[in-house]
Amino acid sequence: MKFGAHISIAGGIEKAPERAHEIGCECFQMFSRSPHGGKAKEITESVVSSFKRNCKEYKFKNYYIHTPYYINLASVNNRIYYGSISAIKKELEIADLLGAKGVITHLGSAKELGEKEAREKLVKGLIKVFSSLNFSCQKKVILLLEITAGSGNIMGDNFEEIAYFIAEAEKVLRQAQDEKYIELGVCFDTAHAFASGYNLRNKKAVKKTFDDFDKIIGMERLKLIHCNDSKVDLGSHVDRHENIGKGKIGIKGFEAIVNEPRLKDLDFILETPGGKVKNDLEILKGLREK
Repeated sequence: MKFGAHISIAGGIEKAPERAHEIGCECFQMFSRSPHGGKAKEITESVVSSFKRNCKEYKFKNYYIHTPYYINLASVNNRIYYGSISAIKKELEIADLLGAKGVITHLGSAKELGEKEAREKLVKGLIKVFSSLNFSCQKKVILLLEITAGSGNIMGDNFEEIAYFIAEAEKVLRQAQDEKYIELGVCFDTAHAFASGYNLRNKKAVKKTFDDFDKIIGMERLKLIHCNDSKVDLGSHVDRHENIGKGKIGIKGFEAIVNEPRLKDLDFILETPGGKVKNDLEILKGLREK
């Protein structure tokens, strides 16, 4: 079990490893470009070499890329829909270049199509993502679907829906024999899951939540934890992160999460607010030692 945080790439992605080291990260997550849109900056061989050299210097083996915020694989606007497919594909190719463990993405909203049609379009989008990928080497790339808080018509806020997306996309990928290079996994965000209605406030609740996850999706699909407390109550369906122990999940909840044996080999990434990430890392490390 390693703890880390989302790290700024201001001045270049090659600066992320040093910043992660400075606050005590054991792993880290970053954007490869502005999360709000615009053309992605070219990642040259020099940048790749510098990034990998810095990762080696600061002993980072596990790091992840998060896609931009505008992703919507259920949009009726072709510019957004195909732009989302292109953006995810690009992040997978960058992850391959940099040696990242995986790419985390949100999925989009069903507000324009309705639930059934949106789900079908989203699956088709996932399949399109994996067509004609340009890999620098033939290794398996993992795309992690992040559980959401379910605000409005945001998709992916329950285990059943995520299981459906994975199963339906993989039917086609298996037929195309693309599964050799592709893996679909899950990023479990504690704040999102709690807001969506999955209780994490104590040992019994944590066990029940991951029992359900295992039954519906399968624990082998769980590849990463986004470790955030929640400003909102259980089942509120609002995405509001809080510092560890200061929110509605609480310190007992995170003690139970850190001590859940099925999570012991996973990386935990903080996305907590207010410039207190270093303190949150120390809290998590203390719970792990305890």
